[in-house]
Amino acid sequence: MMFSTWKQEKATAALVDEAQALADKLATAKPHHVESHAAAARFWAASYLSDGMDLYEVSHWKADAVSRFAATAQTRIAALRKKREYDSSDGLVIWLHTARAVTESRVAPAVRDIWQHLMDAGPNADAMAQELIHDTGLPADRGRRIPAGFAAED
Repeated sequence: MMFSTWKQEKATAALVDEAQALADKLATAKPHHVESHAAAARFWAASYLSDGMDLYEVSHWKADAVSRFAATAQTRIAALRKKREYDSSDGLVIWLHTARAVTESRVAPAVRDIWQHLMDAGPNADAMAQELIHDTGLPADRGRRIPAGFAAED
């Protein structure tokens, strides 16, 4: 029993470290990198919304839906990276961390930081997001925002 607790703790710590590493990377990244992450995150939100899944409401989903999303997102991220579509995969990684934070509260502080960095991204983030969304034929999104439960004051 102690071993499985230790193993679970190690897995949770790894999730926290991954999210924190992204938050730290965004804190020191060049403006266009932050804008690219912000645009890609909005693209994925629009993409999932077109399939009836509102990623901005992930904190209100049932636990099994959050777990399913995280599992399929991980698979999709691996496929995107294999195709060297790093900008796109970076946007989906943000949603993966967000979903993980819903099921593991210790990930939430880093995810709040990530979303704050995306909200602080320069104006090119909006133009890039609109272009990505438009080029794939998705309906326009509601603009830059933070998922429910992840604003700094939440």
